[in-house]
Amino acid sequence: MSKTISGLQYDRKTKQWSIDKRIKNHGRIRQRLKATSTEEAETEFYRIIADLQVSNQRTQDGIMTFNEAATRYVNESTKRSLDRDIVTINLAKGFIGSLTLSQIHMGTLQALIESRRKDGIRSATVKRDLAVIRRILTLAARSWRNNDGHAYLSCPPLLEMPDWEDSAIPYPLDWQEQQRLFEALPSHLAAMALFAVNTGLREQGVCWLRWDWEVKIPGLDTSIFITPGRKRTYSDGVWPGEKNKEDQMVVLNRVAKSVIDAQRGKHDEYVFPYSGKRITRIHNTGWKNAWKKAGLPKSGEYNRGPHNLKHTFGRRLRNAGVPLETRKVLLHHTNGDITIHYSPAEVSELIEAVERIVDQKPSQILRRVG
Repeated sequence: MSKTISGLQYDRKTKQWSIDKRIKNHGRIRQRLKATSTEEAETEFYRIIADLQVSNQRTQDGIMTFNEAATRYVNESTKRSLDRDIVTINLAKGFIGSLTLSQIHMGTLQALIESRRKDGIRSATVKRDLAVIRRILTLAARSWRNNDGHAYLSCPPLLEMPDWEDSAIPYPLDWQEQQRLFEALPSHLAAMALFAVNTGLREQGVCWLRWDWEVKIPGLDTSIFITPGRKRTYSDGVWPGEKNKEDQMVVLNRVAKSVIDAQRGKHDEYVFPYSGKRITRIHNTGWKNAWKKAGLPKSGEYNRGPHNLKHTFGRRLRNAGVPLETRKVLLHHTNGDITIHYSPAEVSELIEAVERIVDQKPSQILRRVG
């Protein structure tokens, strides 16, 4: 170099260029460069410094790009589904990352929406993507402030959520379909599925079910399970908690109880282990192959996942004449006045309700043809 540039360094041992410099209104920046020559190093150095200065000036002026807003959102968010939000953010960056927040609206989001639709993504998923973007824009307008105390966005835009009428239809099983499916499943998945269809517990609740969640009920010669509503950290991962953040009670009819009794002693922590570890999901290759082998619908019109077991449970409760309020409790639907603190007598009433679906009573499920 013809002259020394403050902050631009060269390591003769590694033969690498780097920056180590303090930038006004930003702080210290330390970064290795890709340059292989003096000229390339100078060019890269000045470009990085200029980009930072422009970014800092935008921040001072109350202007923020989507990339900058998304970074702040990820750094400050504590929501349980943040990992899923990051997937959306990384996708959106390719379409709107360099835009300022004021430039983001339905027009500039249209390319993202059309790309998702072209890839065969359902409108429900696109709605979720747009909800993440809307959340970031709302925070920039209502919560975040620049150094002058001004919002980064005057008003979040109205985002119209697409509805392509492509949502999958639940497929509750009749007794013959259940038998064919369960016989085709690997034994460890069959046990989990049998438990789910008799309790209404969602997939992750079954996968995470732990022995220390079991609660003995005095005088009833049985037990229940209480899944924690809040997030909990265990040695092998983090239980995300229930969707409504409320503890959920899982009562057992005689079939579910027999499944639990058969699982005792297989693992110190988890009710449904496989090869000594927690099973992370039921909807895996074993489930998909069994679904096909059982001759169940293959088209995307119907839901083909384990959530159908919960729908089957709910339909059988209704067919058995179980009252709506009781069904809500058993299906873990919150209506604002449900509490996890039940007396043994109330638990006995819930057990009696789930016992009604044990006997295979004929019930026709009407389905649309074609």
